Amino acid sequence: MTTTIQIREETLDLLKRIKESSNAKSYDETIINVLSMKTKTSLAGFLGKKPMKKILDDLRDKHDRI
Repeated sequence: MTTTIQIREETLDLLKRIKESSNAKSYDETIINVLSMKTKTSLAGFLGKKPMKKILDDLRDKHDRI
């Protein structure tokens, strides 16, 4: 079964590039490959560039501070 979907021109360009770089045989295969990718969420840099001591101090309650 073939279905037509509406996408923006920029999305089509991106889909074409991904299809070519992944050597997929069709847009359908490209979309399935992209959707089935497992993303790894990294929290690197989430706390900013503070020193570890500052981060740990900020995590403690004021009641814990001496």
